[in-house]
Amino acid sequence: MDGIDAALVRIRGSGEDTEVQIEDFICREYSDAAKKLLLSPGALNTASLSDLNFLLGQEFAAAVFDLLRKAALKTTEIDLVGTHGQTVFHNPPSLGQEGSSTLQLGEADVICETTGITTVGDFRTRDIAAGGEGAPLIPYVDYLLFSGTGKNVIAHNIGGISNCTLVTKEPGELLAFDTGPGNSLIDSVVRLASGGERSFDEDGTMAKKGSVRKNLLQSLMKNPYLDIEPPKSTGRELFGEEMAGRLFSLAEKSGISTPDLLRTLVEFTVCSIVSAYERFVYPSADVREVVLSGGGARNPVMVSSLREKLAPVPLSLSDSYGIPSDAKEAVGFAVLANETVCANRANVPGVTGARDATILGKISIGKNVA
Repeated sequence: MDGIDAALVRIRGSGEDTEVQIEDFICREYSDAAKKLLLSPGALNTASLSDLNFLLGQEFAAAVFDLLRKAALKTTEIDLVGTHGQTVFHNPPSLGQEGSSTLQLGEADVICETTGITTVGDFRTRDIAAGGEGAPLIPYVDYLLFSGTGKNVIAHNIGGISNCTLVTKEPGELLAFDTGPGNSLIDSVVRLASGGERSFDEDGTMAKKGSVRKNLLQSLMKNPYLDIEPPKSTGRELFGEEMAGRLFSLAEKSGISTPDLLRTLVEFTVCSIVSAYERFVYPSADVREVVLSGGGARNPVMVSSLREKLAPVPLSLSDSYGIPSDAKEAVGFAVLANETVCANRANVPGVTGARDATILGKISIGKNVA
C-alpha cells in the first residue's frame, strides 16, 4: 500500500516470444481518503466497499494520466492497461477454510471509461475458481524474463508480502510461492509508531538504529504458515495490521523500542525467506543467483542481512537486468494483460495448484477499439 505503481511498457509478441521494453515508471500516492479505508477493509460495510472499488478505479486512472504526462504521450497512443488492483481479502485453499476467494478493488470499468483505454483486470479470480491459490501469478513473467540466463535463478519480490520464483530452463520445473511477510508488518508498525504520519521506514533508517530481539524473532519464526509446503500464498489477513497491532502492544508492554521492533521484523522477513529456500527450493535445484525486486530492495538493512545470509549464493537487484526493482510487479501485470488479449493461458498450475492452465483476467473494451 505504498502507492500505485504504473509502468509504461512496450511489448512485442506473446508467450515465449514476448519481448519487453520498459520505457517509464511512476509511483502515485493514494489519496488520504483511500488510505484511511484501505487500512481496515474488514471493518467496511457493503456500501463502503462498493464505493472504495470505484474510488480506487478513479485513482488508478489518475496514475495512468500521471504516467502519460511524464512520458509526453496521449491516451490514444496506448493500446492496453493491465491492472492488478488493491487486494483487500485473500482466502486461498492452503488456509483450509470451507470456501476460497480473493478480492482486489479498483474497478476496471472505471479505469476504462475514464481513460478510454481497453483495460484488463481481476487476474486472480480465475485461478482461485480453478482450485488454485490465485497467487503467485508473476512466475509466468519471471520465466519469460529470466529463463534465458542459462542458470537456475530465484526471482524474489519483497512487496507487502514476500514471494519467490525458482526459474529453470524448463517451464514445467517452475516453483513459486509466498514465503511470508515482506514489508507489511514493518510498514504497519511505522504507521502505528508515527500516529499515521509515516507509512514506511524510508531507507531502513529506524531499523538501522535498532537491534534484533532474539526471543521475539524465535517466536515469530514459529508461525504455522512457514511450515506449510507449497503451493501456498498469504496476505495481510495473516501478516498485516492486526498482527502488527499485537506486536506493537507487546513491544510497549515489554519495553522493546520501536527501532528494535522494526529491526526484528526486518530479520523476520529475511529469516523466513532463507528458511523457505532451505526447506523448499534448495533440495530440488542448484541455485546460482537470487534476483531481488520490490520495495524491500530499497531497504539497505534488509538487503544487507539477506545478502549475508544467502552467501555464497549471490544476490543482485533486478535493475541489473534492466528491470527497475520498484517497477517489476507493474511490468509483470502489463505482460499478463498482453497474454489475456492474446488468449494465452498464463497461470502455472504447478505453482498455484489450479486444476488447469487458464486465461486470466477480465477485459473492459475501451474507446481505442474500433
